[in-house]
Amino acid sequence: MKKFLIFALIVGVTFVSCKNEKPKEVEAPVLENKGETITDGTYTVTNENSILNWKGFKPTGTHNGTVAIKDGNLVVSDGKLTGGNFTFDMNSIVVLDIPADDEGNAKLTKHLVSADFFDVANNPTAMFKITEVLQEGTTLVKGDLTIKGITKSIEFPVSLNKTTDGVELVGNAFKIDRTEYNIQYKSKKFFDDLKDKFINDEFEISFKVNASK
Repeated sequence: MKKFLIFALIVGVTFVSCKNEKPKEVEAPVLENKGETITDGTYTVTNENSILNWKGFKPTGTHNGTVAIKDGNLVVSDGKLTGGNFTFDMNSIVVLDIPADDEGNAKLTKHLVSADFFDVANNPTAMFKITEVLQEGTTLVKGDLTIKGITKSIEFPVSLNKTTDGVELVGNAFKIDRTEYNIQYKSKKFFDDLKDKFINDEFEISFKVNASK
């Protein structure tokens, strides 16, 4: 499976501060399409019901959180996903594994939006555009992910399901390499004196996108 990314984003990037109190992460379970026919057309993303989850790793632990999906659409033809695009609001980066009122939360969030990571002041959004959808048992999405002005092709499995108001696209956890988007902070690819102070190059992404006509 090729590397994916998304803010993310992404996103994947982290320092670790172990805390006992951990807010619940927004989950993105893979749903089964129960044979219901999905109406063809273009569906507009409902951002209040859509979210991207991120998780970063280092030798001593992990950090995780979310990024809001600002807008986008999904295209369905012959009852199947055929296209779409999303915009991610990088100013919305949230850290979930540290209590919101803990100073460590604000410190990590500030670092993630800084030039060390996503340079949000100069790159307020990240984008993903679907270029191809393969239907071979599992639905595999291919597309272009743009973070910090750098675009790379990625692919990942998804599940498209009918909802009361439209459709839901769900992606289980997959990984992308942050260094491909010029996020070099504490990467062993670029620094050879980190010992156990490095941050893994790959971070994990999962998502849930709801859309309606």
